[in-house]
Amino acid sequence: MVEGDEGSARLDRVLAARLPDLSRSRLKALILAGAVSLKASQESTQVRDPAYHVASGDTITIEVPEAAPAEPKGEEIALDIVFEDDDIVVLNKPKGLVVHPAAGHETGTLVNALIAHCGASLSGIGGVRRPGIVHRLDKDTTGLMVVAKNDMAHASLSAQFADHGRTGEMRRGYMAFAWGVPGRHRGTVDAPIDRHPHAREKMAVRQGGREAVTHWEILESFAGRDGKPVASLIACELETGRTHQIRVHLAHIGHPLMGDAVYGPHFKTKANQLGPESQAALAALGRQALHAYLLVLEHPRSGELLHWEAPLPEDLLLLQSALKAAL
Repeated sequence: MVEGDEGSARLDRVLAARLPDLSRSRLKALILAGAVSLKASQESTQVRDPAYHVASGDTITIEVPEAAPAEPKGEEIALDIVFEDDDIVVLNKPKGLVVHPAAGHETGTLVNALIAHCGASLSGIGGVRRPGIVHRLDKDTTGLMVVAKNDMAHASLSAQFADHGRTGEMRRGYMAFAWGVPGRHRGTVDAPIDRHPHAREKMAVRQGGREAVTHWEILESFAGRDGKPVASLIACELETGRTHQIRVHLAHIGHPLMGDAVYGPHFKTKANQLGPESQAALAALGRQALHAYLLVLEHPRSGELLHWEAPLPEDLLLLQSALKAAL
């Protein structure tokens, strides 16, 4: 029943205040679909206008259908779950796992795996029983990801990722093995990113692109066979979340990721400066040397600040060990 102290008389806003687990877009869709009825005095009528003004004393009835079966289908794929409750799943993604189904990757994705893993605990994002992907890692980037299990969590996480710690506490940290050693210990790359003008599968620093800010700090430097610096381990934190951001930004400042065939192919000859063990470890890596090691965010329901760290995976530990051995 509508009370006199409602913040707004609009139907969609009254429902949003009373039903925080449903997103605004989901509530609007339900209203437009005729799932909401209003009883004023003795008469009950269907209301399909989200902006309809309700009055104190009106009784609102909303029928929320069961979440529709997920498309794509669930698949039993092993996952390294770091944390899970009724609202979110945090996992440590392995290399080679595509996050979302797309052309060429219709099956075998993280979404397929999560649909099977979560089952009925997915209450539905926008009315469909599917996980809410709010950020992605490239197929061959490893590390921490968070996924929403319901509309409320999806809205909260989306807002936190859009803010990227500017006003909140959220942090995303990466470990990157890069060619060369920057001339100073730490710095910030503030350079807009857009689609590459000629290679559509690539991103590039371009005027007029979307704002992109990466903070970085050198953790270790590694010498080659001649004793001169040849590579470094760099910790990066994102202030924005653009596609391929760290890969593009480090290449932009002259230090592309080791193993990155897209943004650092002209650095292949650098491998000749590595010792035999390091060359073998890099060849075995077969991917960009990037790992999402840190994730800090506020829990969507409780507001508690949660902190996770994932150690380097085995292939990057082998690379690090080989690079150290060349010293």
